[in-house]
Amino acid sequence: MSSHEPLPRAYEPAAVEAKWFPTWEKAGNFHGEPDPDKKPYSIVIPPPNVTGILTLGHVLNNTLQDILCRYHRMKGEEV
Repeated sequence: MSSHEPLPRAYEPAAVEAKWFPTWEKAGNFHGEPDPDKKPYSIVIPPPNVTGILTLGHVLNNTLQDILCRYHRMKGEEV
């Protein structure tokens, strides 16, 4: 018989981030230094949905934005 606690039914970010956030801050993960020598790339993000209802269209849009940003960052551009 295992003495391990059962996994929570849902992800609880507050518990995880309380542990890791100081480490991330100390490592400088939230600080960026733009490099003016690199070709810039940016995406204009539309304002939030006023109805407060998210759809699969929102998920697809955000996923595509993430993919494009990661692709251009891998190409060496300033994203």
